[in-house]
Amino acid sequence: MSGLTNALQELRAERTRAQSQVEKLDRAISVMESLNGSGTSSSETSTKATQPKRIISAASRRKMALGQKARWAKAKNGAKPGNVEKKVAAPVVPKRTMSAASRKKIAAFQRARWAKSKAGKKAA
Repeated sequence: MSGLTNALQELRAERTRAQSQVEKLDRAISVMESLNGSGTSSSETSTKATQPKRIISAASRRKMALGQKARWAKAKNGAKPGNVEKKVAAPVVPKRTMSAASRKKIAAFQRARWAKSKAGKKAA
């Protein structure tokens, strides 16, 4: 039994030394990252792993989802998901139409313009 107890004590001592070594390495990495200007991504992940997970109720998750849908709808200008505040529709403006005489005038001017352009290319 004493051999087992000694082995257990040695393993605990080794674990303590390893933990202190990891902490030293984390500090060295954070110093190097601060000098480099990058964030402390690796040390953040080690501290986040030990923190308990945040618990959010179903009602709060639903409110957050509706809020996000409203933000996306506002960003997309016009999409209307679930319980989003209703916008007043813009008045419908009738489409403008052109008379037949106006179309004929424009077509005649365009034909003359193209003929002038083609004549200029042939002369060159």
